[in-house]
Amino acid sequence: MRAASLPAPFALLLAFALTAIPSMRAEFHLHGGWEVCACKAHLRAAVPFEPDADHAGNGRQYARSREIDVKHVKLDLSPDFARRSLAGVATLTFAPIAQPLSSLRLDAVDLRIASVEASVPVTAWQAGDKAVTITFAQPIAAGSEASVTVTYSAEPRDGWYFRTEAMGYPKGDDHFWTQGQPEKHRHWFPGYDYPNERFTSEVICRVPKGMTVVSNGRLIEQGTIGDQTLFHWKQEQEHVNYLISVVGGHFQKLEGRHGELPLAFLTPPSEFAVAENSFRDTAAILAFFEQEIGVKFPWAKYYNICVTDFVAGGMENTSVTTLTTHTLFSAESENLRTSHRLDAHEVAHQWFGDLLTCKDWSHLWLNEGFATFYTHLYDEHKSGVEEMRYRLWLDAQGILSNPDEKPIVWRGYRDPFEQFDYRVYPKGAWVLHMLRSQTGPELFRKSIAAYLEKNRNGNVVTQDLVDAFEEVTGRSWDEFFDQWVFHGGEPMLKAAYTWDQARGQAKLSIQQTQKTGPGVLLFDFPLPVRFVDDQGGVHDFTVRIHETAEDFFFDLPSAPKIVRLDPDLTVLAGIDFTPPPPLLAAQLENGADMMGRLIAAKSLGGRTDAQSIGQLKKALATDAHYGVRIEAARSLAKTHSPEALAALLASLDQPDARARQEVVAGIGKFYTEPAFAALRDLIGTEKNPDIVADAIAALGKFPQEQTRETLIAALDRQSYRHRIGAAAIQALRTQGDPAAAATVAAHLKAAEPRFTSRDFGTALDALAYLARQQEDGPREETRRFLAGYLDHPKETLRRSAIGALGTLEDPRSLGALRTFVDAGNADLPEAKAAEEAIRKLNSEKGQADEVKDLRREVLDLQKELKSLREGLDAVKKQAAPEPAKPSK
Repeated sequence: MRAASLPAPFALLLAFALTAIPSMRAEFHLHGGWEVCACKAHLRAAVPFEPDADHAGNGRQYARSREIDVKHVKLDLSPDFARRSLAGVATLTFAPIAQPLSSLRLDAVDLRIASVEASVPVTAWQAGDKAVTITFAQPIAAGSEASVTVTYSAEPRDGWYFRTEAMGYPKGDDHFWTQGQPEKHRHWFPGYDYPNERFTSEVICRVPKGMTVVSNGRLIEQGTIGDQTLFHWKQEQEHVNYLISVVGGHFQKLEGRHGELPLAFLTPPSEFAVAENSFRDTAAILAFFEQEIGVKFPWAKYYNICVTDFVAGGMENTSVTTLTTHTLFSAESENLRTSHRLDAHEVAHQWFGDLLTCKDWSHLWLNEGFATFYTHLYDEHKSGVEEMRYRLWLDAQGILSNPDEKPIVWRGYRDPFEQFDYRVYPKGAWVLHMLRSQTGPELFRKSIAAYLEKNRNGNVVTQDLVDAFEEVTGRSWDEFFDQWVFHGGEPMLKAAYTWDQARGQAKLSIQQTQKTGPGVLLFDFPLPVRFVDDQGGVHDFTVRIHETAEDFFFDLPSAPKIVRLDPDLTVLAGIDFTPPPPLLAAQLENGADMMGRLIAAKSLGGRTDAQSIGQLKKALATDAHYGVRIEAARSLAKTHSPEALAALLASLDQPDARARQEVVAGIGKFYTEPAFAALRDLIGTEKNPDIVADAIAALGKFPQEQTRETLIAALDRQSYRHRIGAAAIQALRTQGDPAAAATVAAHLKAAEPRFTSRDFGTALDALAYLARQQEDGPREETRRFLAGYLDHPKETLRRSAIGALGTLEDPRSLGALRTFVDAGNADLPEAKAAEEAIRKLNSEKGQADEVKDLRREVLDLQKELKSLREGLDAVKKQAAPEPAKPSK
């Protein structure tokens, strides 16, 4: 708590205490949260990023200067699973570009360099904690090819990750994997670790017999050397540094083909039983993209490899994508889970991101926006245009709810991971969708093919895309890219409709309400408008939106029964428009307009009248698209009346699991006996484990005497990845009964291998929450159990245990937590987690308790001062006794 938040007298008391008690002042500053930083997401937190001096200026990031043209990178690797370490030899072949080169600096973080050799004489080399610098005896002339070979070893904290039985992973699943994006490979081999340099590469890797290694390109050699197997992969087409991939260990493989292209899908052995579910779309995705993009798949093979506790969803390394095992799913989940969108995203990257790569991270949307948009196009190909529009609409809801005004192309980042957000993924995809909507699909295809062919095997910036579209279409796209890509924000429209019977005219009044300024413009764009009359006639118009407020008039043969703005979802804009009730009802019934029905269902949310509830109930029961039924269920939950609950309860027989899950979620938002009974019964009858888990989680808010037996029984119910057991623990946490802590602790001890690392970490925090009110003895036992994970080999569990000790609110944990803070590296994830836990532990004490503690310390200090004063007085008296008084 901050001193400023205290009542005035206590603020003064605190000030006195901090002045009078120096040790307390230091502790309060360290642990009270005044300078505590929030932990970043796991993906970006492993090791802090420090911008290179040559591409950061005035707080803005620019592409690194290239002194050399890297021709080829050869890596010879020997991983040690037991020590989780690596021995390597890296050879870089290069040529200076424009000037003679006296010394070469290679990115290398915490590598132990044993030796450096070169094809030319070297006078010296120096290895620091971030780079190795090689000084040549004579400058290498521009254009002259040379090579350097660095022999090194490492215990990587980032970029290279082991997953072994000794770390708590399943027996027989030992493996390792790499992750280079954005600039992580410098942690396990020396090189040019920035995306504006392309080269060919090869990887030689030795692993114990029985293991396999997969890397970029073609396998050109595999052989046995003693008790090891050597794999030699060669990437013969240029790519950038972060796309190098090496994955090795115990894997099982599915194989296939797309024409002559070899395909494979690999998983650790313990996951292989469900592998086929995630491989089923890959060949179809490749076929569609080749047709849609107009450029053949550019690499020698295409493999997907699932690895455990991956730091992201997937990584598009050339010819060999790394996927998280979390994408795997069992058939019991029906259509709630699918890998086809992740699969399509990573396949699209093989063109957009790999064949072409953004020159610097400010243009990252050219990688991620394209991959996201082409995933939507595959959804259209696979499931129809309504599915694509639904996915785009879902993306738009997230984009439009974000108040951020940063543009898509933004140079103000410090860490490249700041670019990996909604701007480059869904908003970037929406920019491409708007381009396609304005050009039409055929001109869009031609423009993209021209963009690819002109820039293939190279680096790109946004202007390259602009040039391609202008060359093919003949149109200037300057304003389009200026407002959507180089400025931030989105148009927010407020619209009103009236009908003039005498004139036979419809009037639309439209305002742009977004806050404009240097970063956000007043937008200029075409807005389609559609009127549908009583006879089913469709009248389409397009108006130009470019002013703060505008009125538009439309001559129509009769009053429309439906008014739609942007009916085909072609503009990324927030549209505040609610038609009159009769028009809204007709919109909900319009079978030809799925998006119109969905928006109408959303608009009816919160309305308690019988007609609105009846319309939503009908839509939930009969609409042809699951997305409309989902939105109807959400609207009924938002209405939150007995009648709305009755409509949800009557709709539990949804054949589509996606709609059924939303109905269960809606019922779970009610706290009534009928809702409780429905959830309890569903847990016994529902076959889909994900829906069962949702119902169990919703039971947590109901009284313990009614639910405890059900929740305890659910702990041991079999389900893929133990989702039901994990949900039961969270439901017990919601109830907050400390008596459940012992049961949860016993289950965690017995069933740890059944959990995912993420769910087990969450369960540790739930245990800590339940144990807060335990008696001292059991609480101390819980604390010791949690503390046992502080040095766990899994980083996820280390950080989870640190957070759980903060949740436990036991001051005896402070010493253990301080060891992470005091270790000297405040940027490590564990240190940041410990800072947050300490802040939480301190702040969880109520204000009154803190004031009492301060008052007690001050009173103790006053007593000490009084005692010292009395002692001092005594000493004074002994040193100068009072004179004897004369006797009477």
